Amino acid sequence: MKHNLIAIIAFLFTFSASAQQINTTDLDRLLDTLTVHNKSMASVLLMHKGQKVYERAIGYAVIDSARSVKATPDTRYRIGSITKTFTATMIMQLVEEKKLALNTHLDKYFPNIPNAGQITIEMMLRHRSGIHNFTDDEAYWKTQTAPRTRTEMLAVFTNNKSDFVPGSETKYSNTGYILLGYIIEDITKKSYEKNLQERILSRIGLKNTRFGGKIDPTLGDAYSYTFSKRWEKREETDLSQPEGAGAIVSTPTDVAAFMSALFSGKLVSQESLSEMTKIVDIFGMGLAPTPFYQKKGFGHTGGLDGFQAVVAYYPEDSLAAAVFSNGVDYPLNDILIAMLSTYYKMPVTIPDFKATQLSPEELDLYAGTYASQQIPLKMTITHSNNKLFGQATGQPAFLLTPVKKDVFKFDAAGVMMEFRPKMRELTITQAGQAYLFTK
Repeated sequence: MKHNLIAIIAFLFTFSASAQQINTTDLDRLLDTLTVHNKSMASVLLMHKGQKVYERAIGYAVIDSARSVKATPDTRYRIGSITKTFTATMIMQLVEEKKLALNTHLDKYFPNIPNAGQITIEMMLRHRSGIHNFTDDEAYWKTQTAPRTRTEMLAVFTNNKSDFVPGSETKYSNTGYILLGYIIEDITKKSYEKNLQERILSRIGLKNTRFGGKIDPTLGDAYSYTFSKRWEKREETDLSQPEGAGAIVSTPTDVAAFMSALFSGKLVSQESLSEMTKIVDIFGMGLAPTPFYQKKGFGHTGGLDGFQAVVAYYPEDSLAAAVFSNGVDYPLNDILIAMLSTYYKMPVTIPDFKATQLSPEELDLYAGTYASQQIPLKMTITHSNNKLFGQATGQPAFLLTPVKKDVFKFDAAGVMMEFRPKMRELTITQAGQAYLFTK
């Protein structure tokens, strides 16, 4: 459920596109390269006015010594926080039905949540509630694979203090969207799953989307993986925990069709859509800005275990783009950029994965276990077959790619590591934050 907003810098650049005539040669080359170098397993889609322009799947849905299953465009992935767009849509439907108002306060439903009397539904939708994000806590990462009841989840939420005065700041909160999912259930007296089916899936004919449950390859579900020396299967979060914040399973086709329906007025009114797309700080309601040069777009990202997903919609061109992955060692945002570049007839960058070769003696200088006083996390660095690997506490190992002397990167998480062997130090930089680790 971690979120990573797409940051594509906008320039004034004029381009045009034809949905019927796009040259996909470079996009195919990119996906071929990612496959050959074990950089991604994914399913991608471009959809213009409800019609598929480009569709392809690479890698495997299931990797097993007995029988592996290749991914197809119909493979279903856990889409993590893209679930929030579905939740926000159903909340806006309830607002239109006069069963809820954006200025309704949370204490009407959950008075024991800290500051509930000051928190409105709109604040929760825009991540301005101050409700503490429970997935930021170490306790979550120790228990996310276990089932939890609503009562158990509410006990966790109630015991957490607010992060700030409601309405004064913006900070991403999975907790807030789980509570919104509960509110949908309480108002309608139906489960989130039933609401999803009636309010969205049946209404627009989505047949490859479901809510919750365990991964089931016989239904076309993918497992998720992390690449170390090979693709290694990840843990499986129990979806009773993320619920309305991240428990939907779907395909790029279904989610692109959902976005097309949302923006064409088939699910909410134009007035509701305007509220959803109005950006306050960095968020709308269940949507975030996804600009591509001067093109204005909206979408969401999602991450759960080894799954990562992104969907973006460009209203001016009625264009939807989606990338769903169950194995990531290359930024999904870069794949999205390549897809949009292909559609808008712009150059596509093909990466060179020929990494610098280092000797075992050189790699020995980096090996060891590092700890930081800034965060409660240890990082173990090892090497094998002239390759360097990192492994954070409780997480699977991941391959580090050399950038230059003493500097390595892990693209999938946007991590840069700079070693200072003589000082026995390591600086890890992610999302603009730097953390010092010492052996």
